[in-house]
Amino acid sequence: MNIVVVIGAGGIGRAIAHRQGSGRTVLLADRNPEVLAAAAEALRAAAHPVTTHPVDVAARESVRGLARHAAELGEVVDVVHTAGLSPVQASPEAILAVDLVGVAIVLDEFGAVVAEGGAGLVVSSMAGHMRALAPLTADQEHALAYTPTDELPGLPFLSAVGDPGAAYALAKRANHLRVQAAAVSWGRRGARVNAISPGIILTPLAQEEMSGPGAAGYQAMIKHSAAGRVGTTDEVAAAAAYLLTAGFVTGSDLLIDGGVIAAMNAGELALGS
Repeated sequence: MNIVVVIGAGGIGRAIAHRQGSGRTVLLADRNPEVLAAAAEALRAAAHPVTTHPVDVAARESVRGLARHAAELGEVVDVVHTAGLSPVQASPEAILAVDLVGVAIVLDEFGAVVAEGGAGLVVSSMAGHMRALAPLTADQEHALAYTPTDELPGLPFLSAVGDPGAAYALAKRANHLRVQAAAVSWGRRGARVNAISPGIILTPLAQEEMSGPGAAGYQAMIKHSAAGRVGTTDEVAAAAAYLLTAGFVTGSDLLIDGGVIAAMNAGELALGS
């Protein structure tokens, strides 16, 4: 039996599970039991075989238990990690624990069980491309990429991050670096792993954020982007499907933001505008 593991049962996770689940069993994992049950019900209604498992991505034993369960079910052919916290949801410490260390844990544990020919995907964010939010030295980037996962929380420069937005951008930049490093160890198993960095995607969380204190910033990004609109979860799922099947692509990050970062780099859009 071929197993597609999707960690994070929100809008993007559901869309990817719908796209990748045909003819396979979807193992859907989330920390929130209500969100997990609702997503599983929607997938089953679309004729996908689904099994569920609780997980706390910031806890190694929890992720290890999920990985073991996945391997017991069958061949782990796809691993998709979408779980995370946004800057409006949590403190810098929680964001770093989930979005940075949690991703590293998932890469470790599933790198030990992914099948030969399998693929992994970390859903990061365009924030990881906003270098002004989280300026890093070459030594800091190397540390984020290669420090053993259990030692990551002890990196001195992480304790100096006091703003949720900066913590989020740093964590997402770390995702890109960590995925590139993990491509080497995953490659020894004959597997690949990549990241994807969505911009403003219309999910319930995005709708909440766009109606909050940061609404003006979101509207400015939409206005100045080349696409001039928000993205959809279906578009993220289509890009995810490419990376999960593109056999010569590994250790990469695909930016799908409608041109927001391009507008920033061209000087047409400033952070905080």
